[in-house]
Amino acid sequence: MAVTDAPISIYALGGLCEVGKNTYCIESENSLIIIDAGVLFPGADLPGVDYVIPDYQKLRNSRQKIRALFITHGHEDHIGGIPFLVQNLHIPVIYAPKLAAALIKHKLADMRIREEVKIVEYDSDTVVNLDEFKVSFFYVTHSIPDSYGIVVDTPHGRIVHTGDFKIDLTPVGHKIELSKIAKIGTEGVDLLLSDSTNAEIEGYTPSEKNVLQSIIDIFEGTKGRLILSTFSSNISRIQQICQVAVEHGRKIAIIGRSMEHAVDVARDFGYIKIPDTSFIPINEINEYPLHQVCVLCTGSQGEPMAALSRIANGEHKDLKIIPGDTVVFSSSAIPGNGIMIDKVVNQLVRKGADVLVNSVLFAVHSSGHPSKQELRIMLHLINPKYFMPIHGEYRMLKLHGQIAESLGIPHQNVFVMENGDSLLLAKHRIAIGPHYPADPVYIDSKDFTGTNEAVINDREIMSEDGMISIIVGINSKKGTIIVNPKCVTKAFSSNDEQMSKRIEEIVLYSLQSLMANKTTFSNIKSTIKRVVEQYVYRKTERKPLVIPVVMDSNK
Repeated sequence: MAVTDAPISIYALGGLCEVGKNTYCIESENSLIIIDAGVLFPGADLPGVDYVIPDYQKLRNSRQKIRALFITHGHEDHIGGIPFLVQNLHIPVIYAPKLAAALIKHKLADMRIREEVKIVEYDSDTVVNLDEFKVSFFYVTHSIPDSYGIVVDTPHGRIVHTGDFKIDLTPVGHKIELSKIAKIGTEGVDLLLSDSTNAEIEGYTPSEKNVLQSIIDIFEGTKGRLILSTFSSNISRIQQICQVAVEHGRKIAIIGRSMEHAVDVARDFGYIKIPDTSFIPINEINEYPLHQVCVLCTGSQGEPMAALSRIANGEHKDLKIIPGDTVVFSSSAIPGNGIMIDKVVNQLVRKGADVLVNSVLFAVHSSGHPSKQELRIMLHLINPKYFMPIHGEYRMLKLHGQIAESLGIPHQNVFVMENGDSLLLAKHRIAIGPHYPADPVYIDSKDFTGTNEAVINDREIMSEDGMISIIVGINSKKGTIIVNPKCVTKAFSSNDEQMSKRIEEIVLYSLQSLMANKTTFSNIKSTIKRVVEQYVYRKTERKPLVIPVVMDSNK
């Protein structure tokens, strides 16, 4: 490759200082490739939001350069943003592992994406040449099969992205390619981007096979129905649950579209090898003795619309909790979801279920991410000149950076970045680059336009302090009020009619004074907002959302 003067820019639009919406970009003067396009699932602090995605403005500004999107594996925080990304701009081709490719195709169809999207499968032997970029891959172990790290060779140096990984020497499926990773390191790596999710945990992440005995213990110790909830994308966990269920003579019923599809795809590809006779429709579970039933469902994070929440609330038409049922949460809580999970657990217990969460007694979850010793091994094998920790909250990135320094990487060569920050790689040397817009975008249902931070702030105000709407009619030509102000409240604690009447009087007086002289619509609205906020706070010490509605009849 001929070395040009223009440096290579490396930046994240998502995935830094957070666990989710992983979207990393490598850009040259003429070309741009993207690694992963994920979503972040909102917690209880984001009312009315279904997904959080990155701001794609930087990519729209560079749309002519985009050559490809590369996917490391099939988890939602790495592929969930694809429907929104392809609606925002043209992606010429998506390169993805076999399982991730199937999940992406289903996701695009499910969300009715009309744009034709070219998807090409890759494996460990694939090499992709795109202009000045040469992209190759290495297999890693994670909680879903077909997980890869990515090597990007550029005219100015080599960049390695580990993807999500753990060094599991007794995996359920394929082994991590440690010898290939070591070879990549001996050839020379300029910049390493590496998973930081478990950087706070010393030692090694337990092998997925360690979970098997805990699953067996649960099945052997449960006399009634078993209901197990986990991530639909945790194929390794689902495989082990199905295997143990068959061995203990239980029929398997699946609830949740994403779980049904994940199991179907995994069975098609041979990752789950269970006979058809072991699966039953959920509406047939009452035809079997309780001890012969195992239910697999979504909702381990307490999501309000997921299967387990509907079961806990008594809203599922085919499955009602009865005393003696055992419900198992087989995944750790994502930060911010603890309140929602507790709510579901309490509802299940009220209905008589025994509930098992991740505990010392039942180690029903093993992370798919590397603990400190595995991070040290990866850093040692890759041996990069420069290091940028990714995929984690700020404290995780910071700790991962400190681990790198403890292994001899100079402090000035470790970059703990935020979304939108960039690095510039030129002739095997790195410097700090410009910052790009990377604010989160909030998605309601399947509305691809998104919602900005200001709207979310308004929702938070409404949920805490309520809303007051002031409706007034004016004639802007004559400068008169033709319909006196009407105060309408929503979720506002005060039912004092006298207060509403007083608000209407204050607004009327303020507008009469304001409209005695020439004014603007903007001034009218801001005046209404200001006088109402001041009066309400003085009386209640609350700050409801104030929405002026001004109707103009200028005939």
